[in-house]
Amino acid sequence: MPAFNPLVEKLAPPPVPSVFAWGRAYDGSRGPLIDLSQAVPGYPPHPDMLTLLGEMASSTAYCGYGPIEGDADLRRAYAEHVSQVYGATLTPENTHVTSGCNEAFASAAMTVAGPGQTVLMTNPFYFNHDTTLAMMGVKMRSVACRPEDGFLPKPDTIAAAITPEVRALALVSPNNPTGAVYPPDLLLAIFELCRAKDIWLILDETYRDFLPEAGRAPHGLFAQGDWQERLISLYSFSKSLCIPGHRLGAITAGAKTVEQIAKVMDNLQICAPRSAQAAVARALPILAGWREGNRQEIVRRAEALTVTMAKLPEWRVDSLGAYFAFVRHPFPALGSADVAERLAREAGVICIPGAYFGEGQEAYLRFAFANADVETISLLKERLGDFRPA
Repeated sequence: MPAFNPLVEKLAPPPVPSVFAWGRAYDGSRGPLIDLSQAVPGYPPHPDMLTLLGEMASSTAYCGYGPIEGDADLRRAYAEHVSQVYGATLTPENTHVTSGCNEAFASAAMTVAGPGQTVLMTNPFYFNHDTTLAMMGVKMRSVACRPEDGFLPKPDTIAAAITPEVRALALVSPNNPTGAVYPPDLLLAIFELCRAKDIWLILDETYRDFLPEAGRAPHGLFAQGDWQERLISLYSFSKSLCIPGHRLGAITAGAKTVEQIAKVMDNLQICAPRSAQAAVARALPILAGWREGNRQEIVRRAEALTVTMAKLPEWRVDSLGAYFAFVRHPFPALGSADVAERLAREAGVICIPGAYFGEGQEAYLRFAFANADVETISLLKERLGDFRPA
């Protein structure tokens, strides 16, 4: 057999399927499996969303290739949506539609960094960002985020990590895996640092629709006069519209940056799924109230998890926000993968080991609580309280 690409061969297998495998070994003795693993909405799409998807999928208008940057209707609708969210003025030329946010990150990273160059990320980090860079031959260096700081990065720590080969800093806010929400003033300080150091800021905002306060702009970076020369913002329609299987994401960037990203996208996918683009373009303005109801539901689930975990003093939630809680387990003699596997097999609770998100995270588990309703979350008190790994 010929050799494989060594940059791909050395990667670990995708982590989520391995976690699901642990769950399949659960015997059901404690009740139904509680899935806190993958970050997916725990409720279905709106009926109007499903109707639109069906209508557009059955139309011959969307069977052919479309513009690489995305169909005009969705680029326009999304630019208007982002302008409303941030109180800024953005145009379709600032928008590039992608097949999910993972592709948005890959496209952005390839646009600004090449083999041998470096992209900074935080530790803990989202594992797909790390593996994307690794298979591109781009070096990743991490900036430590400490639990005593709420897992927020410090600008002076970032500054110390920026060396000449660094091309970009990639952040996720609200964060995956910790749930930490980066305050606007922190993001502005980081943006100003990137400006001073002449590097890109790639900001993944997949979970921005689930902030605890309604109507508050996540940051004011789009008000900066030179934002188009420095900032690349990423987004996913999967969470707010409950359509992860339709693979649709978006990039907001300067028009010149969008032109460069289109070169990458043409070689990855040519264009994002077109029927989903048409459906989302129509759904965005009409489902605003429904999306706000979902935000409130996620807040209720976060509150339920906070209350439940407070009844388990051996377990500690060190960070929580949007879809995620970063939970310190009470078994220091065991690695996070051991704890997560036994928790799945013996207690019927599946979650992601902290070690999957970077070095030094063995004490943690990531709970993706958006996938469980309030009643299900309350069951964790008994499941975790009785859990004693053999």
